[in-house]
Amino acid sequence: MRRANSLSLVRFDRNDYSVPTAYAHHEVTVMGGVEEISISSGPELVATHLRHWGREVTTYDPRHYLALLERKPGALDVARPLERWVLPGCFSVLRRRLEADLASAGTREFIKVLRLMERTTLAELTASVEVALSIGATSADAISLIVFHRQERPVGLFSLDAHPHLKSVAIDLPDLGAYRALTEKGA
Repeated sequence: MRRANSLSLVRFDRNDYSVPTAYAHHEVTVMGGVEEISISSGPELVATHLRHWGREVTTYDPRHYLALLERKPGALDVARPLERWVLPGCFSVLRRRLEADLASAGTREFIKVLRLMERTTLAELTASVEVALSIGATSADAISLIVFHRQERPVGLFSLDAHPHLKSVAIDLPDLGAYRALTEKGA
């Protein structure tokens, strides 16, 4: 058991690992394995990191700090957790377009796009940002729609091929006479 500090960091084996800012000042459970550590709050897994065997290493996951950035957008370029975060080129293009179109509100809109990584992968978000840039739909809401539309899977049709015992079942067609009578009276 450990307590996350005010910087949303948890100390384990003389190293610090980040947790989402919502868990700052909360008790968490840290489980260390050979290759990674996992951090839980109650039954919920809140973070995983590759384990460092050195000393005094701080490991940040930039996604853990995006909610805080939404409240403090001026920290986007100077926040320590984001120093080594390398995003694909389409994100810098998106940011430039948003800031050119919306000025300071463009930075907030860009952070909203980054926050989509809390619910999707970087690869999925990158593909959606590229699609959004190609069609000129650069708002966070538009990109969110593209992300979640791409994640939807079509519903497959039910086939009786794998259920031969159901092929012999016959269902009588419904009697629509009562419905026809109602529609004829209304007409």
